[in-house]
Amino acid sequence: SFTMNMYLFVYDLMQFCGHSWIFTNMIIRFMTFGKDSLADTFYSIGLVMRLCQLLSVLEILHILIGIDKTHLLPRFLQITERIIVLFVVINSQEEIQGKYVVCVLFFLWNLLDVVRYTYNMLSRMGIYYLPLTWLNFSLCIPLYPLSVLAKAYAICVSLPYFESFGTYSIELPFPFTFSIYFPYVLKMYLLVLFTGMCFIIQNIVSERKAHLGTGNIKNKRS
Repeated sequence: SFTMNMYLFVYDLMQFCGHSWIFTNMIIRFMTFGKDSLADTFYSIGLVMRLCQLLSVLEILHILIGIDKTHLLPRFLQITERIIVLFVVINSQEEIQGKYVVCVLFFLWNLLDVVRYTYNMLSRMGIYYLPLTWLNFSLCIPLYPLSVLAKAYAICVSLPYFESFGTYSIELPFPFTFSIYFPYVLKMYLLVLFTGMCFIIQNIVSERKAHLGTGNIKNKRS
């Protein structure tokens, strides 16, 4: 309906504004301060980044109630990956927040999202630009695996801190003998991360073929 379409347009616009601000801020800070800007990326734009990622959880609801036709599982995996790495790994360990990998992650995430939300906004209005369509369905093929590698590296770097501080590790008192050692959970999650990457890349390639096929390109041009 028109109301739902307008709601999705406003949602995409809000995300576009948030990610555009982060992306522009990162570039300006790097051009101004050079490598010194990389260490405090999280402190300067982390709040806006967290708000944008929390807002993205609505996309799962959009799919569930049927107003967004995107496939649920690939989008669910992509959103949960970012939530886990951003809130569970980076936000909980201050020592990780100053690492360069945080800047790399934020750059990749925002570059992909600026393109994606721009494409989504225009498509809500029935506007399709072939270069933007190509960029939206092609850029993620090389950049998404790079973001997964950056996520895995951030998790590996965080492991010594989770081991030292015992963050999220749970040991129940006697008579229970059950305990959760969180570094083991993160190591198992690395397997999930790379398995999900293979599935998501397959979905990305199939979506690219569906949107950039010869027949679809001719229809959009006409």
